[in-house]
Amino acid sequence: MVAIEPIEIDGHSFTAVTVRLPKTTLLTISNDIGYIMCGALDVGLLNSRLADRKIIAGRAVGVKTIDDLLNAPLESVTVEAEKLGISKGMVGVEALLKML
Repeated sequence: MVAIEPIEIDGHSFTAVTVRLPKTTLLTISNDIGYIMCGALDVGLLNSRLADRKIIAGRAVGVKTIDDLLNAPLESVTVEAEKLGISKGMVGVEALLKML
């Protein structure tokens, strides 16, 4: 099952995507600038092999719902996200608001 839903944070629009797979669920919240995602995101890969793409992203682990992702501290972030002031330990909603 795939669910796509718009969400609003402080008057700003984002898109939440939930993909239910066998034994796991993939979660993302994004806008045109960047995204946060569940533990399936490989930040190391984004920072190394895909560095030329300048991807703005953060990863939260142990999340099971979109609400969890919004409220969980980020376990890791890309170099490009750091340039926007997004840092490890910042909760998802705060990171998203820096992607404006």
